[in-house]
Amino acid sequence: MTDPSDEKPDIEHILEQHPADIAAALPALDHESALELLHRLYLKKQAGPTLREMTPSSAAELFSKLDRAKAAVIVGRMAADDAVDILGKLPQDVAQDVLSRLDGAKSATLRNLLLYPADTAGGMMSPDVVAISADLTSEEAIRRIREVASAMESINYVYAVDAAGRLTGVIVLRDLILAHPDKRIRDIMRTEVVSLSAETPQADVARVFDKHRYVALPVVDRDRRLLGTVTVDDVLDVLREEATEDILRMGGIPSGEEHPLEAPRTSVRKRLPWMMVNMLLNLVAVSAVALFESTIAQMAFLAVLMPIISDMGGNVANQAMAVIIRGMAVGQVGWEQLRQVVRKEFRVGFFNGLVLGVELSIITWFWRGNIWLGVVVAFALWINTMISTIIGATFPFLAKRMGLDPAMMSASVVTTITDLTGFFLFLGMATVVLQHLA
Repeated sequence: MTDPSDEKPDIEHILEQHPADIAAALPALDHESALELLHRLYLKKQAGPTLREMTPSSAAELFSKLDRAKAAVIVGRMAADDAVDILGKLPQDVAQDVLSRLDGAKSATLRNLLLYPADTAGGMMSPDVVAISADLTSEEAIRRIREVASAMESINYVYAVDAAGRLTGVIVLRDLILAHPDKRIRDIMRTEVVSLSAETPQADVARVFDKHRYVALPVVDRDRRLLGTVTVDDVLDVLREEATEDILRMGGIPSGEEHPLEAPRTSVRKRLPWMMVNMLLNLVAVSAVALFESTIAQMAFLAVLMPIISDMGGNVANQAMAVIIRGMAVGQVGWEQLRQVVRKEFRVGFFNGLVLGVELSIITWFWRGNIWLGVVVAFALWINTMISTIIGATFPFLAKRMGLDPAMMSASVVTTITDLTGFFLFLGMATVVLQHLA
């Protein structure tokens, strides 16, 4: 019987699909089929739109395997901001080789964009922008738009600049079309322009778009010279990538990228290192259990309750972390709100821990018929819930302060800490009243 995994993919069928669907199918193909598909896309002049739909890292990995001459042609056909996303993920020598094969103007544009960090407005922007003098009439402005429109990916707004290229106003296309042909741009432009600095972090860019609901925003340098624009589709790409990265990193995949159908060896390479670290962290947590080996030997039922204490601590910590990490991502909380967050989470942990502790205490009492065991369980779970909630809320702040990824570091490290405190509290209390538990 033929193994389905050995069947050759239907390249012709994939080629008929939308670039987004082709991009979704590419990571699941074997090396030979992926290159064949990309070559066919190159011949159809559809490689650029497909690569644009992939994450920059995945697109760059595939792109780097292409013949350099073909790679340069593809880059030359792509919008500058999309091309830079891929070039920025390539090895420097590969990127420079591709750039050297482009015409002078395109190469210069891309080299300039590569100077900006990828996670800033400068790294996200497109240099395609219509900039005109405020002294033009609306008829002259429309004529100017027609001259440049064919070379641009899209035109959302027209921007007015002075002789030095400084941004002075924005013109909505509707206002321009409805204006009298002889009306000057300065009379119809809006002078209160929301703009982005080239150094603005991409998370802040997303918040500005979310607040003002624009489809595009201009990017300026420190002297307010117009550099380009960031469009809402670029922001959506960033939000999608960051959400995906956070989900995968919280799941223990440091790269923040993995396709469900990619090669097993690739998945192993992405997952195994962090799992090895995680195992070491688990050994730290269970070291607390080893300290109370004699207590457990005298009352084995303690081992039945230990996972409940540690698991509940991990759960309440993860709840707090999820709220805080999400709040950080959308700009709801920052370092200055840490004290307020801790006070709030202490109250949440206090009341949740009290209810959970009483619940487990009653269950344990009826189960084993020992009130002392119920008291130990209640206090251990109550205190551990309070501690775990505060740790879960605080650690993302500390991780971010130290320049670490809160989503990546929080789950495993915090779980280790909450397990450690839970075991110490429960087994320590049990040891103190051991004579009443036997």
